Amino acid sequence: MTTEAADTAALLTSAKEALEMYLDVQVDDDGTLTFKHSDVPCVVQAMRLAEGLSVLSLTCVVAWDLPDEPKLAAVVAERAGQGLFGTLGIVHTERGMDLTLRYAFPAQGLEPAPLGTLLMLVVSTASQVRADVLGEGN
Repeated sequence: MTTEAADTAALLTSAKEALEMYLDVQVDDDGTLTFKHSDVPCVVQAMRLAEGLSVLSLTCVVAWDLPDEPKLAAVVAERAGQGLFGTLGIVHTERGMDLTLRYAFPAQGLEPAPLGTLLMLVVSTASQVRADVLGEGN
């Protein structure tokens, strides 16, 4: 039986190794991984939900301080319905709307290459959504 700290540390080490095939990755004091893909900041955390079930949680901040208008919310809702790797979310703030893409999945036992591919699918999606929402992809 391994400890939760050992499980999550091993998972974060695997994620770091996988991501470093594509990106520069920083490790925060608490072990959280942070990096940027294009202009999208991302964070990877690990948690053990139960013995034998540890997950990675990837959060990408797609855009922030967007105008809080129904047209933009509709664009985000339409994009969310297109079968993304991850879940798009809007957070309403005093400065407008922030848009995030979150994805959590069991990752124990994944080799670096497939783990890196899966993480990059999510991160690339976040960057594409950013370009779509900000009109940079047109």
